[in-house]
Amino acid sequence: MRSDVDTWILDLDNTLYPAGSALAEQLTHGILSAVAGFYGTDLTGARRIQAELVAQYGTSLRGAMVTRNIDPHEFLGFERRIDYTVLTPDPALAAALAALPGRRFVYTNGSVYHAEQALNRLGLTTHFDDVFDIIAGDLIPKPYAESLDAFLTRFAIDPARAAMIDDLEVNLALPHERGMTTALITHVPSADGTPYQQIAPKRWQVQDLPAFLGYLSGQ
Repeated sequence: MRSDVDTWILDLDNTLYPAGSALAEQLTHGILSAVAGFYGTDLTGARRIQAELVAQYGTSLRGAMVTRNIDPHEFLGFERRIDYTVLTPDPALAAALAALPGRRFVYTNGSVYHAEQALNRLGLTTHFDDVFDIIAGDLIPKPYAESLDAFLTRFAIDPARAAMIDDLEVNLALPHERGMTTALITHVPSADGTPYQQIAPKRWQVQDLPAFLGYLSGQ
């Protein structure tokens, strides 16, 4: 499998940094506060509305645009108030990414600004060729085909020679159907303590991302 892959596609949030981190908490609070403000409700109401928007439209942002005609840049304004210093460099992940042959991309439902800030704090900026964000996808998020097609076209990616890593299984279903190798980040220790497992042809579950990338690069 390793010799067949020359393009590496990684999600950002809860993938390149752990789920439950202080940054993830800030993102959740920022999104809920934005929803509360635009829909005129409290945080309890915002949680209900946000869940409905994600279920129907894929992301809170797209749902807010459709149901309230909200400007996306205004909605994403909360990112400018996030404290990214809660992230620290990850030398092990940086080394594992650097050893991967071929091109490396971040594919995120967030914004380029958010990705750039997070990558800089993690010490990973130089290890990616580019970032494809929600704006580049014409505000259509993963897991929709329009988003994936735009991403593949922009960077001339052959799915059969690509691997995609994400923390949401729904985001990996279509890439796998298109022929990609996919890996689901679980952040939950496996029963036998192994850092990654192959669960089907071209499908993996991963608990330790640097270890998995090291395997892929033959380290």
